[in-house]
Amino acid sequence: MYVRTLTGGLAAALVVSLSLTGAQAVAATPDAKDAPLAARVFTYDASGSAEFKSAVDRGAAIWNESVDAVELRPVAAGQRANIRVLADDGWPRALPTTLGNGTVYIGRQAVNEGHNTIRISSHELGHILGLPDRKPGPCSSLMSGSSAGTTCTNPYPNAAEKAEVEGNFGGALVGRAPAPRADVIVD
Repeated sequence: MYVRTLTGGLAAALVVSLSLTGAQAVAATPDAKDAPLAARVFTYDASGSAEFKSAVDRGAAIWNESVDAVELRPVAAGQRANIRVLADDGWPRALPTTLGNGTVYIGRQAVNEGHNTIRISSHELGHILGLPDRKPGPCSSLMSGSSAGTTCTNPYPNAAEKAEVEGNFGGALVGRAPAPRADVIVD
């Protein structure tokens, strides 16, 4: 009786919590464990990315093509974005706040040195999705960043990077903090 009351109370609290956050509670069916999880949708605001907007949109599209667990969508009018993307004159960097949330800077310094804008966008969005830098590294590794050189234009994550993002979001709670590292990831 005590266990049934306790679990019933916990289930009710979970349903109330989910409804307050706008999430849906769904009853589990025997086959539910075999069903794929829906992609976590994160919105991004590229309105402050100036001349890099199309590169940011392409970088988001590359992640959408590459992984199933996450979908990056442009923010709708009046909606608050999970990810802000800004252009500035510094070096590209990401400031993740929680997994799937933060600010990306597309720095003109790297672009002026010859680095590819789509690769920069994909790489910085990778940080927001929980990936660390992997320097030095080959061009085949998106997260090798600038260490691959200015001739590297590969904007696609490799198999290990895709798998890591899938793992970060496959069953993880939205709002979970990314792996501990410096507040600012400067590439």
